[in-house]
Amino acid sequence: MRVTAEIEVRPVFLPLFAADFPRFSVIVAHRRAGKTVASVQRLVKSALETKLPSARFGFIAPLRLQAKAIAWDMLKNMLAGMPGAQVNESELRLDLPNQSRIRLFGADQPDAIRGGYFDGVVLDEYAQMDPRTWDEVVRPMLADRQGWAQFIGSPAGKNAFWRLYEAADGPDWARLVLRASETGLIPQGELEAARRTMSREAYEQEWECSFTSATRGVFYGELMEQAEHAGRITAVPYDPALPCVTSWDLGVRDATAIWVLQPAPGGALHAVDFIESAGVGLPWYAEQLRARPYRYTDHVAPPDIEVTELGSGRSRREIAAGLGINFTVAKPHRILDGIEGVRVLLPRIWFDRERCARGIDALAQYRQEWDPKLQNFKAIPLHDWTSHAADALRYYAMANVGNATSPLDDWSVRINVKQERRNPGAYRRSA
Repeated sequence: MRVTAEIEVRPVFLPLFAADFPRFSVIVAHRRAGKTVASVQRLVKSALETKLPSARFGFIAPLRLQAKAIAWDMLKNMLAGMPGAQVNESELRLDLPNQSRIRLFGADQPDAIRGGYFDGVVLDEYAQMDPRTWDEVVRPMLADRQGWAQFIGSPAGKNAFWRLYEAADGPDWARLVLRASETGLIPQGELEAARRTMSREAYEQEWECSFTSATRGVFYGELMEQAEHAGRITAVPYDPALPCVTSWDLGVRDATAIWVLQPAPGGALHAVDFIESAGVGLPWYAEQLRARPYRYTDHVAPPDIEVTELGSGRSRREIAAGLGINFTVAKPHRILDGIEGVRVLLPRIWFDRERCARGIDALAQYRQEWDPKLQNFKAIPLHDWTSHAADALRYYAMANVGNATSPLDDWSVRINVKQERRNPGAYRRSA
């Protein structure tokens, strides 16, 4: 018996369902275009029509809770009433009568994704994901069965999603851009109303798919754009005549990040390398530093390095000293003060584009946490994959507060003598 399922697809997304649609695709669409609906529809169609045994399909959002909120009910409704379909609420998984399976994941839990295979996968809001989700986790899972992958989202600056869009060229790739001014999906009056109440940058980003408009809620986005335009993100050679400083964000259960920074004549600071990993101990990072050609004079650590570990009875500072790494500890500070310290520091930094690529991406995307109830950004930063690189640079900035000469700390005295009055206690601070 043949069973036919019906789905209603918006015309702008019909190319996604063509039999000859390329294996990899990047879909850049304005808000409310229906890109998530169309992507879930494609997963359902592929899962029902596949001839592959035990086919596996996935939908990945930046957070598992996001995946559940935006796609789970939608997916269940599309398959409601299908004979033989089984729903697993705890695993966010749908098992179909032909032995195919569709499951939802979050990029914040990469270990839950690893280990299997995909015949097709959708990565939603890829701009907000750790790029390693694709490079190190998802891409290998497509290899043996030559599965397809679809990246969808709205622009959020020139990040990994933008680079993927730029590189989406060749016979295996397709890219589709859907601007609100062109699709006709949003009434013109509604767009005009949005334009009147939104900033130009926000409107261009959200409705016209602009990658160049400033991303809202990011701490260092504009400064990183300035670094790009000024040519300070480029090839930065290591100068063997000058020493380097490392600055660390030490993870316990998550990643550890290390900037290798070389102060240069004239006040410039060269970011010559960036190291990040997870699941390894201090000896691994010590070996990484020894394997590089740099000469180190100092290593900066966060204040919590003094905390004693329960297992060894020693602090991580003591453990590091045993490995030949003697840390200078950054001053305790409020996070927002540290963020201001980085903002002061960034215009002086030259970044090596290749060796520091992940750190550069993280700084450009480090952003405020969104409050869904108030529909506004919180003052505190969002803790995600960008935090480690941003925190490591913050500790360097705070460890060096007061060490650098500031024009406002260069004092001079000018004596003005008036015949009718002398006021030797009057001092004037000059910039």
